[in-house]
Amino acid sequence: MTSSTATTRNIRVDVRAALLPDRSNPTDNEWFFAYEITIQNLGADTVQLISREWQISNAAGSVEIVRGPGVVGHQPTLKPREGFQYTSGCPLDSAFGSMKGTYHMVTADGERFDVEIAEFALVDPAAVN
Repeated sequence: MTSSTATTRNIRVDVRAALLPDRSNPTDNEWFFAYEITIQNLGADTVQLISREWQISNAAGSVEIVRGPGVVGHQPTLKPREGFQYTSGCPLDSAFGSMKGTYHMVTADGERFDVEIAEFALVDPAAVN
């Protein structure tokens, strides 16, 4: 399992990622990774997650950009000291890769800002040895 943590403007994003062997087929160059994300509002302002942008890299250095509204069908509003947790997944055509990204947020006053999702590795543990 790999992980990353980043805090931007009092919004903390923790990620844990792991290969799902039962959804992967290495003989066909198909690896499927799940990642669990916890977003915590450590600040004093209420914020809402509006959209996301991911940069997904494979072992050959190819980068795919994925953009969309919210996360897993939600645009969560986080009051001070509240959090939101979700799990999602990512197919990859190599045993190694990485993800990093940005959440686009807005405060209750309408101020927009970006929150970093720190880079984390996507790794098939069987390919390491």
